[in-house]
Amino acid sequence: MSTEPELIQSPLSQTITRDGHTLQVDIYRLEEEVDWLLEVVNEEGTSHVWDDRFATDQAALDAVHEAIDEEGVAAFLD
Repeated sequence: MSTEPELIQSPLSQTITRDGHTLQVDIYRLEEEVDWLLEVVNEEGTSHVWDDRFATDQAALDAVHEAIDEEGVAAFLD
């Protein structure tokens, strides 16, 4: 009998508030994987998942901050 792999949540996952909007940033990976996934959930519950995988959780966090700086928080709103 096989068991489902455990989901590892990065301690860098966080809530970011900018321009009056709050985004939940989730950085995670499966226990047998080495690359991290990045997901941003807006206030309406809409999820934005990056196609890219990241070698480190810090690289994933840097990517979301760069996206917010370049495109603004509106890029993640409905």
